[in-house]
Amino acid sequence: MEHSSTKKLLLHILVGTAILSFGLYNVHSQSAITEGGILGATLLIQHWFHISPAITELVLDVFCYGLGLRFFGKRFLKYSLLATCTYSAFYAFYEQFPPLLPDLTSHPLLAAVLGAVFVGVGVGIVVKVGVAACGDDSLALVLSKATGRPITFSYFITDLTVLTLSLSYLPWKQIAFSLLSVMLSSFIIGKIEPSGKR
Repeated sequence: MEHSSTKKLLLHILVGTAILSFGLYNVHSQSAITEGGILGATLLIQHWFHISPAITELVLDVFCYGLGLRFFGKRFLKYSLLATCTYSAFYAFYEQFPPLLPDLTSHPLLAAVLGAVFVGVGVGIVVKVGVAACGDDSLALVLSKATGRPITFSYFITDLTVLTLSLSYLPWKQIAFSLLSVMLSSFIIGKIEPSGKR
């Protein structure tokens, strides 16, 4: 029974991170629609320092998991780190090929919605089995614990901070579409896993 449960968990991680990284590479990164939190920070770093999200996602997530280690059990940490590694591996794989989807830069509303679907579904599938798809979850839990605020407030603050910093390379209209994408992806995550928090 435990073997079957582990296989299901691993399948969720693989499918979810494959969808998430596909959307970030083929939609968000190509159309200048960004994300909030750690995902958005990787795109911000890619723009300014030309470091692949395959690397920065791993580094930032490990840092966030380190901050949250005392609040999580070993199982959560182990499988969340696995999710981070599979995300990075899938993103690095997708980078070996030209984008599979057309460039949606001139259609920012479509890019925001389509990107949100990939992120929402990908993260939702992973969160559904009690694992963090990226460091946002650990960071939000630490902030929530430190401030006494609800975790949804912590997600909002991290997303808003990254989107505000993204004004350094994106026009405000792109940020508005990015905010729409963040809100929609959060809604989708909540529908897939009602108890999941982002």
